[in-house]
Amino acid sequence: MIDELHVENLALIEDAVLEPAPGLTVLTGETGAGKTALLSACKLLMGDRADSAMVREGTDAAVVEGRLFDGPHDTEGTVVVRRVAADGRSRVRIDGTLASVKELSARIGSHIDLCGQHEHQRLLDSATHVEMVDLWAGTAVSRPLDAYRRALREAREAQREVDRVERASRTQGARLEEARFAYDRICDVDPQPGELEELEETLPRAQHAESLVSCALDADESLSGEGGALDALNAAIAELSRMGTVDHALSRFADALAEAAILIEDAASDLRRYRDDIDFDPASLAQLQERYSALKGLMRQFGPHMEDVFSRRQEAEELLSLVDDADRHVAKAREVRDAAETALARAARDLQRARNAVAPRFCREVGKQMARLEMGASEVVWDARELPREQWSEIGPASYELLYRSGSGMTPRPLRRIASGGELSRVMLACKVVLGEADGVDTLVFDEVDAGVGGSVARSLAAVLADLSRTHQVIVVTHLAQVAVMGDIHYVVRKSDGDMPKTTLSRVGGEGRVREVARMLSGDASQASLAHARQMLREAGHLDVSASVG
Repeated sequence: MIDELHVENLALIEDAVLEPAPGLTVLTGETGAGKTALLSACKLLMGDRADSAMVREGTDAAVVEGRLFDGPHDTEGTVVVRRVAADGRSRVRIDGTLASVKELSARIGSHIDLCGQHEHQRLLDSATHVEMVDLWAGTAVSRPLDAYRRALREAREAQREVDRVERASRTQGARLEEARFAYDRICDVDPQPGELEELEETLPRAQHAESLVSCALDADESLSGEGGALDALNAAIAELSRMGTVDHALSRFADALAEAAILIEDAASDLRRYRDDIDFDPASLAQLQERYSALKGLMRQFGPHMEDVFSRRQEAEELLSLVDDADRHVAKAREVRDAAETALARAARDLQRARNAVAPRFCREVGKQMARLEMGASEVVWDARELPREQWSEIGPASYELLYRSGSGMTPRPLRRIASGGELSRVMLACKVVLGEADGVDTLVFDEVDAGVGGSVARSLAAVLADLSRTHQVIVVTHLAQVAVMGDIHYVVRKSDGDMPKTTLSRVGGEGRVREVARMLSGDASQASLAHARQMLREAGHLDVSASVG
């Protein structure tokens, strides 16, 4: 949901702030006042392509800032800044951090639908049609869809295994000989997990056994031998203890040195055990060195790491096994693949039945809303065409599209071929009302939804937009007074003439809103128009004469 939109130096807009309502916000104004520039600002916020022609003449850059909230659980919101320089360069910041336009489109664009003639719309993409039906159907479709996708993944994995086994079974010549050589070579050495690491720890001790024993002996002799450190330390302790009877301070020194003597005795004892544990055996050393050299040779040949050696042995073993017993392995893989395909076909049938059961009901509900909009006998028709197995996708085993039929005797056509932008916007409006809270889009921006509309259709359109605003944030650019009076917030777009025309955006309320609605009704502010405007606002529950004029 858009909380605030700040626009600077975009087309004719010098500086404008839009704070739309959570429900319905209407934008009105004379033709050519600059409402299109506000739509351009929304598109930039959604991640659309930037154009240097958007930058207001005489300025360095156009800037669009927006703060948005992703549902009621989002208390912090997201702040987006899109800057388009006069040289065409675009910069994006999301919560103060540089971001790409692609990231902007993914994070923001997916929450906003811009519905207007010649605009890129989700409704024009047939892939979104099945998404709408699935959202509306809920678990009736989501469960068989999940089962279908699991089955599709398993079938693809099974086919990849068949391809691998068949490819391996056809292996001949140099590759087969290379695998056999690698397997035999590694098996001859027969390396064990962790063996290399153990050798790297024990080999240096075996290689330097004599030096280590000599070092331990010398250290032990220095500590506990005749005339060693312990003898001198014990003599000092005895003398200090004797004189401690005269001065207790010397007794404390004697106690401290006694503790040190215990530590030295323990160290000497440990050194003797260390010396006894070292076994100097030239024959054993030669074996360790030979083994280490063999392992290092495998690593040089098949490494660089021992894990690579183990992997190479396993790959070679599998390949030789597949070649030696190719028919059995291929048959087993195909059996698994056929079982997976059977399960997939069953899941596909279940998904098709579920969608084909709910989609017509969705179309009928959309048709009811289209009838409210007095679109005559127009309707949307569900079209599901089964695809060849190789074309099945995560979406399903068929191509899906909502077709548009302007009359019962007419041939249904793709929505993208509808010429009227207003007609297309009203179809989108009908779909969104039916989806309600199941729709994943927070904000809907409608432009030209009222094209060619008047009279009773205008009242119906206003009522439908009001219904939609109960589940979505709706922003509507309108020329209809019937729609304008339903807005929770009303903004007026005006253009000042002069050498440098400027578009301003003002929020209106009270008598200011009455005068704007009167202008939309008759083009003037006559007493009759003002009275009619007050009556319409009063009936809509939006007459507040105490509010200041925006």
